[in-house]
Amino acid sequence: MHIGVCRVKLYLPESRSLKDKRRVIKSIITRLRNKFNIAIAEIEAQDMHQSAILAAVSVANEQKFVSQIIAKSVRFIEENTSVVLLDYETEFFF
Repeated sequence: MHIGVCRVKLYLPESRSLKDKRRVIKSIITRLRNKFNIAIAEIEAQDMHQSAILAAVSVANEQKFVSQIIAKSVRFIEENTSVVLLDYETEFFF
């Protein structure tokens, strides 16, 4: 079993309230779950309206597959125009 965990730090420049932030983050989370079949949640900075920290997890029987899914998920977030990807870190467990 191979597990990939990715922690993603985001900036939401157009967010003026927590309601705006939740709308954007919920949309991103839903699309990532549907497109890549990953577990993802907001784990920090819930009360800051222009910052978000997400954690995404993928589990599979091949490390290559887990690595690809995590990389595609990060690329998907980078291409999203409503957020700015500030930083991310990935860990793999075997």
